[in-house]
Amino acid sequence: MGKRRYYAAHAAAFKAELAAAVSTDAVRDWHRRQPARHAAVALRQFALLGLATWALVRATHPAIWIPLAVVQGFTVFNFTVLLHEVVHHAVFARRRPRLERLLGFAYAVPSGLSASQFTRWHLDHHAELGSSDDDPKRRHLSPKINARWLKLLYCTPALFPIYFRAARREAATYEAPLRRTIARERWVSIAVHLAALASLAWWFGWGAAARAYVVPVFFVFPVAFTLNRLGQHYSIDPSDPAGWSTLMRGHWFWDLAFLNSNYHLEHHYFPGVPFYRLPDVQTALTPYYARKGLAWRSYGQLLRGWFVENHAP
Repeated sequence: MGKRRYYAAHAAAFKAELAAAVSTDAVRDWHRRQPARHAAVALRQFALLGLATWALVRATHPAIWIPLAVVQGFTVFNFTVLLHEVVHHAVFARRRPRLERLLGFAYAVPSGLSASQFTRWHLDHHAELGSSDDDPKRRHLSPKINARWLKLLYCTPALFPIYFRAARREAATYEAPLRRTIARERWVSIAVHLAALASLAWWFGWGAAARAYVVPVFFVFPVAFTLNRLGQHYSIDPSDPAGWSTLMRGHWFWDLAFLNSNYHLEHHYFPGVPFYRLPDVQTALTPYYARKGLAWRSYGQLLRGWFVENHAP
């Protein structure tokens, strides 16, 4: 409501240039969906969630449970990546609304989200990329004060009130039926999380609940969220729509840790490409990046620029 589709209005020349840089056959191949491949990754994530929970309940030595808590926190975060695939209809060869709705709900709950709001929020982000006012990510989540203490808050449990305050403000602009759906979904997610925490504490004690739930969700998840966010739109070229996302060099560790969501520039170029094909997109577009003079970034560079040198986004 009231959005301007800022990206489409400013990226026409860039889109034509991109179309000339890659073959139609390559683009068609990138868009091939393999539901079995998606399912294999999803099952792996649910298995990681279950196995890490089981191990964290039993492990008490910090050298064991702390690394496991990191894996658990990143696993919880990565359900948002799987939800993101559903939003872009990148799971099935053709659209399956009911099954996509079910998958969206299953992926949203582990991260405590409303699938409906994530969908609207993210599609608005794509449509309004480049706008300071209409892009909900930029308007509500980018720190408005360039201070290290505020940036560090995003890496702590303070992320949750920051995020849900942003979600509430953006949801206030939605139509009433969607707001009611979002409210129902959010309460279901909260109820599931409270039940999980209570069950862990009841059956295994509060120490196990802290290791298996509190630390991964409230202390690791915010770090994963912030690091992933830094690799999206915090180091860009505002003068060129081709550079409105951050060009992150692919690396096997981050590909695994973030389920290829570190290829965010490639995702904005081709939103319908499944996450498992994004490394191929980057490889094919490397000559184009060189011609454009786009700067490659690493997470180490971004962390230094963000926290040590205290650059603004």
